[in-house]
Amino acid sequence: MAKNIVEKILGAHLVEGELKPGADIAIRIDQTLTQDATGTMAYLQFESMGLERVKADLAVSYVDHNTIQVGFENADDHVYLKSVAKRYGIIFSRPGNGICHQLHLERFGKPGTTLLGSDSHTPTGGGIGMVAIGAGGIDVAVAMGGGAFNLVCPRVTLVRLSGRLPSGVSAKDVILKVLSIYGTKGNVGRVLEYGGSGLSGLGVPARATITNMGAELGVTTSVFPSDEITRAFLRAQGREADWCGLAADAGAEYEDVLDIDLGALEPMAACPHSPGNIKTVAELAGTKVHQVLIGSCTNSSYRDLKTVALMLRGKKIHPDVEVGVAPGSRQVVNMLAQEGLLGELVAAGVRILENACGFCIGNHMSPGSNAVSLRTSNRNFEGRSGTLSAGIYLVSPETAAAAALTGKFTDPRGYALAEEVAEPERFDVDDSMFLFAETAGQGVPGTEIVRGPNIGEAPAGKPMPQDLDGVAVVKVGDKITTDHIMPAGARLKYRSNVPQYSKYVFENVDAGFHAAAAANRDSGLHNVIVAGESYGQGSSREHAAMCPMYLGVKALIAKSIERIHLANLINFGIVPFIFDAPADYDKIAKGDRLVIRDLRGAVGGSGHAAVENLTQGNTFKVTACLTPRQKKLLINGGLLSAVAAGQA
Repeated sequence: MAKNIVEKILGAHLVEGELKPGADIAIRIDQTLTQDATGTMAYLQFESMGLERVKADLAVSYVDHNTIQVGFENADDHVYLKSVAKRYGIIFSRPGNGICHQLHLERFGKPGTTLLGSDSHTPTGGGIGMVAIGAGGIDVAVAMGGGAFNLVCPRVTLVRLSGRLPSGVSAKDVILKVLSIYGTKGNVGRVLEYGGSGLSGLGVPARATITNMGAELGVTTSVFPSDEITRAFLRAQGREADWCGLAADAGAEYEDVLDIDLGALEPMAACPHSPGNIKTVAELAGTKVHQVLIGSCTNSSYRDLKTVALMLRGKKIHPDVEVGVAPGSRQVVNMLAQEGLLGELVAAGVRILENACGFCIGNHMSPGSNAVSLRTSNRNFEGRSGTLSAGIYLVSPETAAAAALTGKFTDPRGYALAEEVAEPERFDVDDSMFLFAETAGQGVPGTEIVRGPNIGEAPAGKPMPQDLDGVAVVKVGDKITTDHIMPAGARLKYRSNVPQYSKYVFENVDAGFHAAAAANRDSGLHNVIVAGESYGQGSSREHAAMCPMYLGVKALIAKSIERIHLANLINFGIVPFIFDAPADYDKIAKGDRLVIRDLRGAVGGSGHAAVENLTQGNTFKVTACLTPRQKKLLINGGLLSAVAAGQA
């Protein structure tokens, strides 16, 4: 039977279930990655499992998010991560080495394999022919220990590309076009597989840009074939032995097909405050720009930054614009420096930023009040930049460079290079900032694990109560992201201290949430979150479930929930209910007393439950669609509790 690429990779890694869209399956994970914003808790959870070493083929711990060290917290976490890596056989990427997804693509990505990462942009690996999936840290901890990853077998859409990109139009415009078609919600349980004659004009960095920002669609992952272009990239990285060819069979079937003519695309932008709010640059032309930031895991490759450097060569940035460039890795920095291009950027007036996530997560370079900031990153949620009043637009490196020169939204095709930047025959490889590669998979038993005062324990949930007797502690609208739930930026330094980090749950949505939730919990009442559509968009940050669990949240009732956050809710013992009738959302107000009688029976059975709103005097129905495994996890209080009880 003819198979597509997704079926081939999932089939080769299938542990449980049947490859039938919508079925519950479990797959073997070859590689894992973590980053410091999520990794500290992931390794605390891994430690709690009592294993002697990592069992995955490869595990890498990257430090790239919280490299700003104001106070002791981030520095202490880095020391903890380094000591854990040495103890358990994990490769450790030191701060300053680069951004996890760019580095993993360069040095470890391998066609035909599976990768699970505690970061929602792990699908970047799909650009090299991997099934690469973002997940919560606890799922990654299980995979590091050799456990399977459970998911719903996805529906596969073929995105068939034809033609070639015009000068001044690039991969970012491709994924922005896809976002303009599919949006940011309603795509749970789908994988995008790219194919068609247009692949011949897209290098691996371009493909990785497309799969990276596919995360904003809400799909499970995105994947490209592994072809001679992939082989050339791996050869240039000194890793040709890792290559294998991977393509869909003739006659392979897909749920649906999206055709895109690359030659018909034009420069695009995602407007505030959603990656799905797409307009053409022509529609925005002339809008004044105050800040331009180029980098992030989406657009920080050698190709992207060399393009920017050549566009700015011999010119000066507009005097009213602040411009920063954050390379994706030391490899990119070194190559730009060797070619004199780093100097060209500096001469143009660009600020060279650390090769880290930085501005993308609001950890520095926040724009001014009411400023317009053009960024090549992947998310522009309200307040994510650190400035609530700012307007953040997501654009290609070419569009960013054109705005840097003119001080306004400008069609980059008038400033485009005569020729596309070619991939080098050989990248500058220096793996000296990857530590413990010689003991990967083995570890060094007896290594002291260093814990600073900010590092706590991984909290475990309590078994599910027989009945839910709770309060609608907060009511939120549509498209609530994990940034809304758990602020990033400066707050991320408390990621390993759940009691402290919990003080900031919904900080920018409902400032009184922490006090109200804690009071309900301490009085014996359960907390319930009420939400609209597409709740939990964005980051894989499991703290967006863990901290509410700590504050006594037992259930979420929403119109729809995004994939990674849904899994995280279950992992931390929060029941993810969906309104049977979306209009029933209007029957609840913040502060209403809500009761579900025989909650355990409902969760362990059909998933159907009746919610009594004692305040409003009405009753409505909800459903939690759960697998047998998920039911068991919820009844035990979450994954860690289930592991401790021998029920995972």
